[in-house]
Amino acid sequence: TGHSPQVKAFVTQDIPFYHNLEMKHLPGADPELVLLSLRYEELERIPLSDMTREEINQLVQELGFYRKETPDAPVPEEFQFAPAKSLPILPPPQAPTADGKTPPKHDKEEHPDL
Repeated sequence: TGHSPQVKAFVTQDIPFYHNLEMKHLPGADPELVLLSLRYEELERIPLSDMTREEINQLVQELGFYRKETPDAPVPEEFQFAPAKSLPILPPPQAPTADGKTPPKHDKEEHPDL
C-alpha cells in the first residue's frame, strides 16, 4: 500500500483544522474524501491519492469547508453546517438581537453526550 506522503500529511495535520471534514480510511484502499449532505447522504467521493497536500487543501476550501485557525478554535455560526451552507433547506441565519432576548452562548463547550 503506497500511500502518498502528501495525502498522509493532509489527513494527519490538516483535517483537524477543518470543520465537518471526515476521511473514511479503509486499510489498503486509496484515500477518498467523501462528501455528505446534511442528511448524511453520500454526495460524491473524491480520490485523493494523486493529489498533493496543497491541492487537497485548495479543493476542500473550494468545496466550502471552513478551515479553523487552530483545531480547537470555535466555528462561526454561519459555518456550522459548512460545506452544506448553500443548501436551500437551511433557514436564513437570524441576526442576533441586541435587546438581550438571546443570551450569549458561552461556556457551553461541554459535550454531555460524549
